[in-house]
Amino acid sequence: MKLDTNRASFYVYIVRMMLVFMLTSCAVYASATTTRHTINALYIPLADHYAALVAYERYRDKMRYADFHIEQIKNWDLLRAYFQSGEVEMAFVMSPLAMDMFIEKPHFRWIGLMHRDGNALAINELLNKQVHLSNTRHERMPDKKVARALAEVYKRSGRATEIAMPHLLATHSVVLYRYLKEHGLTMSLNSNKKAEVLAIAVAPPKSPAFIKAKSNRALPAAFEQSLPWADIVETQGYGHVAWYSKDVMPWKHGHVECIALATDTAIANKKDAVKEVMRYIHKAGEDIEYARNKGGKAIDEIVSIVRKHIPLHTREAIIASLDPKLRVINYEFLNVDKEGLKQIMDLAVEGGILSRAVDIESFADTRFSVPAERNKK
Repeated sequence: MKLDTNRASFYVYIVRMMLVFMLTSCAVYASATTTRHTINALYIPLADHYAALVAYERYRDKMRYADFHIEQIKNWDLLRAYFQSGEVEMAFVMSPLAMDMFIEKPHFRWIGLMHRDGNALAINELLNKQVHLSNTRHERMPDKKVARALAEVYKRSGRATEIAMPHLLATHSVVLYRYLKEHGLTMSLNSNKKAEVLAIAVAPPKSPAFIKAKSNRALPAAFEQSLPWADIVETQGYGHVAWYSKDVMPWKHGHVECIALATDTAIANKKDAVKEVMRYIHKAGEDIEYARNKGGKAIDEIVSIVRKHIPLHTREAIIASLDPKLRVINYEFLNVDKEGLKQIMDLAVEGGILSRAVDIESFADTRFSVPAERNKK
């Protein structure tokens, strides 16, 4: 009787071990055969999109659900057309432009931020002769000096000063509109309307050449562009950063700027992959924040990643853009910020930059938010 009991216990043990083996094998097989969905994301060569570059270089091989690819686009109109075609899953876009795209064809949703703050006004030496900017960057604030110089140019010449934007539907246009409005000046988006400032579209990589060409003709010039283009102008000695957008558009954690979009098709069919990409973009943002505060090897690695994809961004300009004391761009709190977007949208509509408001509740999809954002300040 005792033998039968021992034999029964042995059989039970064998059965249990077989079950454990089978379950483990199934789990390993399921993990090995998890379908990875292609996620193509479009970006512009700006500091705004550094987190995408870091996520791609450091984490694409760690992704279980996403086969993540990034594609650099030369200008915003090309990016708009490409994304609106529905041929790619994601794009990183300035918020007013994204809202205008949604008005045109609402086949996508807003799923997170790429960064906060991050653009600046650069002026040439001819304007600075009247402004007299401080040699110390953190002392350069959006006071009346630049506005007064622009008003003087208009009064003397009768012509508006052209200020280059990356696109007329840029957050930059909204920031400049607010600055000018607060100092009693006007901005036009077309040459038929009289104003002290005429906003014109110039692709970010071409903006340093724009300000150089104007200076060579002894004309006052400025541009409002994303970092590090303003820093490139200053570090290479043919312009000056006048102020940063964070000081014109104060907002908790920094104002909304470039946002991440995903098509409805990608959300429906590749939700886990899209969510994974956003999670690693958050992680990459944390990496950048850590590196800028740590310095040394940590920041060198970020610079190497950026320059691998965007060689026109000089080391000096990248370091200046990520200055931990100035903190003029940050990669924290990257979840959907509806009130922050509303601030931009309301000013864009008021300034005639955006044709009408969008329904933010319909535009936003908060299911891609990341619960635990470390390195919060």
